[in-house]
Amino acid sequence: MIVLSTVRLATPLKEQLAEKFPDITFHHDYKMQDAEKLLPLADVILTYGEDLEEEHIHAATNLKWIMVASAGMDRMPFDALEERNILVTNSKGVHAIPMAEYCLSMMLQVSRQTKKLIENEQNHVWDRKVKMDELYGKTVYIIGAGAIGTATANLAKAFGMKVLGMNRDGRAVKGFDQMYKREDMLVPVEEVDFVISVLPSTEQTKGIIGKDFFQRMKKSAVFINIGRGNTVVEEELIASLEQGQLKHAVLDVFEEEPLNEDHVFWDMEQVTITPHLSGITDRYVPRVMEIFHKNLTCFIEKDVKTMDNKISLSKRY
Repeated sequence: MIVLSTVRLATPLKEQLAEKFPDITFHHDYKMQDAEKLLPLADVILTYGEDLEEEHIHAATNLKWIMVASAGMDRMPFDALEERNILVTNSKGVHAIPMAEYCLSMMLQVSRQTKKLIENEQNHVWDRKVKMDELYGKTVYIIGAGAIGTATANLAKAFGMKVLGMNRDGRAVKGFDQMYKREDMLVPVEEVDFVISVLPSTEQTKGIIGKDFFQRMKKSAVFINIGRGNTVVEEELIASLEQGQLKHAVLDVFEEEPLNEDHVFWDMEQVTITPHLSGITDRYVPRVMEIFHKNLTCFIEKDVKTMDNKISLSKRY
């Protein structure tokens, strides 16, 4: 069996693979455009998903399984994958801890006016009138109650917050005080202090958060997006911020990335920008490899049913 990896792995991770799977040939650190000779031989491809094109799927005539080292699937060539019925798994869940911590850190930063305090520090200004706030007793609405949303809910609970959530069917999820289904997404918006979107990019979610949503938010509320940029209508978010319909937006993802250096977001005081790194820490790849090890064992044993994070090719998530 041959595994082609375009994910760069540290030497200890490569050694662990070789030791645990001695009968498998691993080809590491390839760029997809440089793997023309290996593609027809590969049984398995380990990739972040962003480098795969339809032509690669057609060239990989022996391909049976793709392991995606991220949770996002919006750039995968699903038409070609569905045509050949290629097994696809992803790394859902590896982002839960870092992204939950990111959300809490950003809620704290806005509540404690960290940007203003840093500005005052840089300008040698001693101002004790900067208004501090607390998370305790506030309400957070998490749109997308999967692994990331649930981890965020648990941390929010530790700060004494009320936690509302949304998933497709409104089913109860541990850690949430109340759940809403997608059709009722707007119902709780008026009562919350923080909104966190963890939505993936699908045909159903593109542009789902826009003017109607922002107009319902409290003027003191904060919007945080760590899901996908195209789930939000950016022009309508900008207009809502300029009109004071919400207090602040923390954005880790955008419609187009990298964010253009001339984009209006950069100069808006009501916006905090981070470059799509809320889920990235030194532990990210090792967590991905834990899933890959388990799934590779199942794949070898032809036990596909127990593999983690199988993707529906028709639903595309």
